[in-house]
Order: sequence, then C-alpha cells, then structure tokens
Amino acid sequence: MSRKKKQLPIFEHVTIADCAAEGKCVARVDDMVVFVPFVVPGDVVDLQVRKKRHSYCEAEVIRFISYSERRTTPMCPHFGICGGCKWQILPYEAQLDMKHRQVFDQLTRIGKVQLPEFRRIIGSKKTQAYRNKMEYQCCDKRWLTREQIESGATFDNMNAIGLHITGAFDKVLPIEKCMLMDDLHNDIRNFIFQYACEHGMTFFDLRQQHGLLRDIMIRNSNTGEWMVLVQFHFEADGDKEQALRLLQEVADRFPQITSLLYVDNPKCNDTFGDLQVFTFKGKDHIFEEMEQLRFKVGPKSFYQTNTDQAHTLYSVAREFAGLTGSELVYDLYTGTGTIANFVARSARKVIGIEYVPEAIEDAKVNSEINGISNTAFYAGDMKDILNDEFIATNGRPDVIITDPPRAGMHPDVISTILRAHPRRIVYVSCNPATQARDLQALDADYQVTAVQPVDMFPHTPHVENVVRLDAREE
Repeated sequence: MSRKKKQLPIFEHVTIADCAAEGKCVARVDDMVVFVPFVVPGDVVDLQVRKKRHSYCEAEVIRFISYSERRTTPMCPHFGICGGCKWQILPYEAQLDMKHRQVFDQLTRIGKVQLPEFRRIIGSKKTQAYRNKMEYQCCDKRWLTREQIESGATFDNMNAIGLHITGAFDKVLPIEKCMLMDDLHNDIRNFIFQYACEHGMTFFDLRQQHGLLRDIMIRNSNTGEWMVLVQFHFEADGDKEQALRLLQEVADRFPQITSLLYVDNPKCNDTFGDLQVFTFKGKDHIFEEMEQLRFKVGPKSFYQTNTDQAHTLYSVAREFAGLTGSELVYDLYTGTGTIANFVARSARKVIGIEYVPEAIEDAKVNSEINGISNTAFYAGDMKDILNDEFIATNGRPDVIITDPPRAGMHPDVISTILRAHPRRIVYVSCNPATQARDLQALDADYQVTAVQPVDMFPHTPHVENVVRLDAREE
C-alpha cells in the first residue's frame, strides 16, 4: 500500500520580513522560518508550503494581500517563472544595501576574523544589458506555466530555447526577450528557434540524450564584436548538413556576428571544454578592451560577464595590491590573464596560473598583443602546480592576487601560500561565504586591512568582494 502524501500547510496573511540568501525573502510564522521567492520585505501574502523541515520551510505565494511600498515593477516579461533575476522587484539601491549586508554578515559570521570598516559597495552603472555572455539550452520539453496548464493551452510543438527551471533539469522555459544583453542577442536566439522549428530540426532530449540542437552561447564585446557558438549532437545521417544550413542562415541574417562557431557534443552534459570547436565563419575569438589593453576571448575563455564592472573590480584589486614596480606578483586562477596583464605595468613580473590550457594560451597572446613582456603563464590544477618547488623555481611572491571559483581555494593552495608568505594578498571572490572560510584559514598570519564589495550582477543576489590582507608583524 502506498503511503498517503502529507498535506502541507497554508499560511495566511504573512508579512515578509527581510531579504535572505539565494534571492529569496524570509518571514516567520510562529517558531517557523519561512523562505519565499519573488517577494520583497513588506509584502503581505498567503503562502503554500512546498518543503518543510524541522525549523524552517520553503513556500510560494498563492495570493498577495497587499504590496510593499518598497516594491518596484519588474523589467522582464519572464519574471516570476525564470529564476535568473529574482530581485527585479526590489529597487536597485535596496539591492545594493542587501548585498553589502550579505558580505558583512558572511565575513563576520563565517570568517570570525577582525575586520576593518567596509567600504560602501560599488554599484553597476548599467542595470540592463550589462552582460556580455548568455547561454541558452535547446530542449524538446518546454516548461508550461500554471496558467498555460489550467487554460488547456496546446502547442504545435513542445520545443524550447531558453533557460532551465530550478528543480526541473529536463525542462526549459522558452525565452522571448531577456534584458541582460544587447537586444541583438534576442533576435539571434529567436531566429534560430524559428528556423529550427520551420525546418524540422530535432531539439535535445535531456533524459533520452538524443536530438540535434543542443545549446547556444552568445557573447559580445565592447569592441562591437559578436560570437555565437551552437552545440549540436550529430547522431543521424544528414544531421551535420542540416546544422550547417542553419549556420549559413544565421551568418546571412546577422552580419554583425564576427565569430560563428559550432561543436558536436555527444556527452551527457553541455560542457565543451574537452571538445573541438569548429569555426564556421570569421575568427575563433573576439576582443575586449580595458584601459588601452586588448584581451582575446575565445569560446572556452573565462572573462567577467559584466565588462564595465570588470574594470571597476580589477581597479580595486590593483589598488589593494599597492604595487610600486618592484614586486613579483602571482596571479592565481588567472583565466585569460586579464588581471595579470592589467597589473603587469605596475609590477616587476607577474606569474599567472590557470587550469584551462586554452585560457593560458589566450593569456600569453594577450601579453604579446599588448607589448607586455614581464608575464609568465602556467596551465594546470592550482593545488598541483602551486607548490614549494614551483615557488623555489619562480621566486617567492611579494604579492599574491587570487580570484578562485565559487568553491574558494583548496586547502593545499592555502598551505602553500602560507609557506610562501607574501607580504600582501588580494583576494577577489564571487562567493563571500567561501572567501570568509579561507580568510579564517589565513588569519593567523594575515590581517584583513580593506574590504570592497562590487556588484557585478544587478537583480541577482550574487556579489563580488575584494579583500586586502597584510602579513602580521612577526
């Protein structure tokens, strides 16, 4: 006999109290903490609990009783379904206040280290069309909204190009207009969808792992260049020919595209770092510019997705490094060498380390095309490359700049840094929680002397943070 599903409660007339992590807000019902998406502090709502734990639960709004005075109108037609920009209904200044507080809370609560007074978070000048890169999934199972299901709406096909719904890996919300990039990217994406449907192209089935059209990446740059990469899954006779016809139509329709690329991806996921990228039209890269420096960005390269704020972020890192021209600098997780080349003219030498070999090749090219001769770059896993032998060979750094992924630094990397004992560390982080953990591991030998949050992603809960650490006096 199957177990009867437990009925989850409804909470009525609940006042939303504050913002919380992951773009949600929080309320309290009796002794229960309730996390709710797509609301702002001051909203009064009825809630349906969806997940319940011992001391907290997750719920969704089933009725608004009254709206908060702090609420603003969302810019996006997909708001409330697409989970990418949950804070659109919060005025931007309020978003900045929350992010500033988020950094402070995480560094104090998790790091538990002595901190100086924080600098005020630096907001993004652009709050729309600020991204230089978007990725869209192609899927044969479109997500249907509750209204569509209740109305009995039917569709000629269930194909979609868009973004994954949280908690539904095999379904994709069709996106018609995303406000995060220049509008040309909407035209490109929508044209590919229309052409593919009209010409009977199959869309990828994430469960069964078949279908021709799989993924689209669109990038643009402040030099006016556009890159489009389409992932296909060639499995049947004629698939490649059909894919190339699509690419030719895209090339003819959008002459703005300077780099049109494709990948044949037979894997179970959409990552293509280990796959060959083919150039259909133009170059295999685009360029970004920053302070008269040009940076080559390939399809596998990491580059900060908010170009304007990247300059702000790197300027803070350079300031915190306090370079005089005599220092040996290690730039850990260097990517395409953006920070390394950005600070090289203020240092004696900069050594960059990065996991992705293609990114390191771009970093070397970036030094060459900018006439920078005092850099060196190495590819490999950071915990394996950065060791005592590497430091003995290349010299003990005076300054280390580190910009790790969200997981933060591996304990072996931190141990090596402590043994190398640079006089200063500049820690750039996209995840203040793991940054706080690492600061605690460095605290015995280093004191935090400056903290500067930077908002790279308006309308989302994500925030970058730059911390300066100086060696404690022995």
